[in-house]
Amino acid sequence: MPVCDICCEELPSEAEMRTHLLLGHMENVMACPFCSLSGVSYDELSFHINTAHIEKDCNDMNATVVESGEQISNDWIAKSPISTWTSSVKNTHKVSQASPPSSGHPSSFRVNGMASPITGTTLSQETSTSLKSSPPAAATASCAIKLDRTTQTPSTNSRREREDGHRKSKQKRLSSPIKEGHFPCPMCSLVCNDCFILQEHVELHLQDQDMTEAAGPDVGTSTEASTTSNGRSESPGVIRYECPMCSLSCSNSTSLQEHVELHLEYGSASATGHSPGDLTLARKLQEEEKQKWREVESRREAEDFKKLQKQFGLDNSGGYRKQMERNMERAVSRGQMVPAEFHRKRAEMLQSLASGVDDGRSKTSGLMEALYRYYQRDASDCAHVWLCAETDHYSSSEGDKGWGCGYRNFQMLLSSLHRMEQHSLLPVSVPSIPRVQALIEEAWAQGLDPQGASHFKHRLQGTRAWIGATEIYAVLTSLSVKARIVDFHKPTGPGDTHLRMFEWVKQYFSHSASRSSRLPPKVVQTMLPPIYLQHQGHSRSIVGVEQKVNGNLSLLLFDPAFAPGEMRKVLSQDTAASILRRIRKFPGGLKHRQYQVVAVEGVLTPEEKQSRILNSRTLCAEKIP
Repeated sequence: MPVCDICCEELPSEAEMRTHLLLGHMENVMACPFCSLSGVSYDELSFHINTAHIEKDCNDMNATVVESGEQISNDWIAKSPISTWTSSVKNTHKVSQASPPSSGHPSSFRVNGMASPITGTTLSQETSTSLKSSPPAAATASCAIKLDRTTQTPSTNSRREREDGHRKSKQKRLSSPIKEGHFPCPMCSLVCNDCFILQEHVELHLQDQDMTEAAGPDVGTSTEASTTSNGRSESPGVIRYECPMCSLSCSNSTSLQEHVELHLEYGSASATGHSPGDLTLARKLQEEEKQKWREVESRREAEDFKKLQKQFGLDNSGGYRKQMERNMERAVSRGQMVPAEFHRKRAEMLQSLASGVDDGRSKTSGLMEALYRYYQRDASDCAHVWLCAETDHYSSSEGDKGWGCGYRNFQMLLSSLHRMEQHSLLPVSVPSIPRVQALIEEAWAQGLDPQGASHFKHRLQGTRAWIGATEIYAVLTSLSVKARIVDFHKPTGPGDTHLRMFEWVKQYFSHSASRSSRLPPKVVQTMLPPIYLQHQGHSRSIVGVEQKVNGNLSLLLFDPAFAPGEMRKVLSQDTAASILRRIRKFPGGLKHRQYQVVAVEGVLTPEEKQSRILNSRTLCAEKIP
């Protein structure tokens, strides 16, 4: 049973012992039971009793033995007189000093089967208190064991005298400690003023640990001492706070917070052990990597830009004339053209370019009249057909193949406008492609479409640049033709189709025919010019619209990619049906993301023309829907 070291009261359990110490001693003023010492801590008072009053402990123990002698047989009393008992106890104490430490701790030995720490020259607290407070019989039995294990030798007296002198000198030093500094306990937060007090305090830690280990495996497991990063054992029950950034453990949360703040103050490099030089090198390598990535990205963008320039004819590789000459030279080298024919065609090309008029080699005329006759004769599946005014088809030639579709569609539109009286001020003949490029540059010079002009750097002649709906609108406005741009910027039908665009085209062609009170005929050829249709990468001309018996709509398109030989099939009744299947486009055949159309609506007055020029900086297409 545990015994209080201060008041020698015997308690039934360790829990009650801790409660007794807290209520009876720690919260009250602690005082030595043998002298007037008071106002000290528990550890200092325990150290004082075990050093300054060791003789009193032994005398109390002898008195206990005398009182218990009445219960022992006369033979045992004769064998063990009081003087011999006292001497034996002292000898036992001295032998315990000289005995080697046990394997459990470097400063402990076994008494009555339990480990106890050595406190310099004093007897262990557990042994002394058990002798004071145990019953007489138990004390006698304990001392009997001590006497049996102690042997008297001739050198016992001399050794005892030497050890008594050593004990008294050490007791004198401990009773008057020299305050040379502060000595913190490595196992708790106590700070001592003397190294000898610190030694005794640490041994108390070890004593508590040994008692916990001897109490049983359950208690030892619950209060197992943790080990710090320095390899020192900590007292049982002490909570350690681990640093989340390194392996250090702190005894309290305040120390841990200050330690972590140091990590944050000196940066993550200090926390992970990286030196400032490593951090500088890492940053330098990162900057070099970023610079290499920028260079690679710049080269890639430059290559992509060159590809786009080449694709759209802005790579300064020559225009219509150079491409025509290269293609004819390639034909001569392959044996497809004789040199005499090469020189003849080259002379005709130069003459056409000088005059500014298209040579008409790719033109096909009479198509709209042939389509009108075809629908009059064979259109059983159509409820209504609307056709534009007479229009010539212009195919791409060797000089503009791959990039001239916009120019060729403009030529088709002009060929229709030339046949209308209200556009009599237009040039009589259809201009060549280089001349159309010059007309667009003149429109830019008047102030039309400044954004488009800056995109092409105000230069089209001598290039293979693609043009679109805005360039067509600009050149028509410069020629005093009233035009309108409509942008179908997203699909409006199932399957990404543009049903609204089909309806809009039908309204454009059928509006003039529905003005009369009479029912419109099945096939109507209007006096309206074709519609310029632009989408990503290509452009075509809408020359008519069909409405089937079931109400479905289809557009009739003239494509510059069709060769003149194919378009001439429309003129023959036997081959018109076959080529018409290629000209006809249903909603499922026009599924690009966006479409733009340019529709001619009349003639501009000088005032309207000037107004459009002034407002061309904010030119916006009409969006449907």
